[in-house]
Amino acid sequence: MGETESHGGIDMRRKYIGWTAAAIGLLLTGCVAAAPAPPTVVVEEPATVSSPEQDVPDPPSRPITLAFAGDVHFQLQVAALLEGHGSRLGPARRALATADVAMVNLESAITERGEPDPKELEDAWDRYWFRAPASALDFLARSGVDVVSVANNHGADYGPRGLQDTLRAKEAGPLALVGVGRDRRDAFTPHEMTVKGVDIAFLAADASPREGAGSVWSAGPDTPGLAAAHQPRPAHLLRAVRAADPDADVVVVYLHWGEELRPCPTSGQRSLASALVDAGADVVVGSHAHVLLGAGRLRGGYVSYGLGNFVWYHTGQPDTGVLRLRIEDGEVVSDELVPARIGTWGEPWPVSGADRARAIADWRSLRGCAGLAR
Repeated sequence: MGETESHGGIDMRRKYIGWTAAAIGLLLTGCVAAAPAPPTVVVEEPATVSSPEQDVPDPPSRPITLAFAGDVHFQLQVAALLEGHGSRLGPARRALATADVAMVNLESAITERGEPDPKELEDAWDRYWFRAPASALDFLARSGVDVVSVANNHGADYGPRGLQDTLRAKEAGPLALVGVGRDRRDAFTPHEMTVKGVDIAFLAADASPREGAGSVWSAGPDTPGLAAAHQPRPAHLLRAVRAADPDADVVVVYLHWGEELRPCPTSGQRSLASALVDAGADVVVGSHAHVLLGAGRLRGGYVSYGLGNFVWYHTGQPDTGVLRLRIEDGEVVSDELVPARIGTWGEPWPVSGADRARAIADWRSLRGCAGLAR
């Protein structure tokens, strides 16, 4: 009987404990239901307050190489260079094609139509009219050229019709054409491109003595023509450089300027170069004199006063070459001339050995009368 009572006691105790647990559970459940939900705690990263001193600078841009050569045209026997599918320059093209961007001056209207525009020159023997077919641009592109200036004393040789064709080539051609436009604003609008993270703006203008009598030689507010910079301090060109400078890491200005056959810059060239550098130009190069001129640093910029002929129909001034500039963080850090000589058929041929060393030394010596630093 004791065993029976014992089991009954255990059962009663189990029931009591069960009732008690159930009651406590109900009580707790009610408390939990009635209690407000605990607030959600959001842990935020501490705010970072930046200041000009704390800003992380942009990583330095990669070095780039720009290449420049002088006057090009395809007159007389030189026109034969354009014959044949895939034709291009000979060995001299390597100095152009291996650069990140290469630029030359095309001394021609890009047309096969039109009539020669009247020239104002007094000496009839100095009157020349140059033009080239649109295939000349394909030839230059295949030879490694990326940008072409037509702002020169032959860019409008074939009047309004020739200018119309040149503008059509600008829109549809295989490379960038600068220094000509449907109005003044268009003519002074730079070609902009980004190379290895470097923003470059290319401008071109004609500062050589005006030869033509027609309006096409100087683009107006509402009329087509060339980018003309004939004044001592050409306001439109300087304004274009100032406008390009804030957005470009490198501003390049290619000019047609100087005095023919003179190996030292004129006072006008030196004044204009100084004004352009002050306006924000990083590289100022040019041609027109048919001979090489000095090159070097001018305060914060680099100036090459003359690149001579490059692809030309006579060998009267055969010394030429490709100017290559290495640029780091928006500044020219080194320069080199890849010297060449113009051959019978108008092509430039690189020189080597003692001739190369002599040509480079002669070019370096021109820096003295140019008033430029090394």
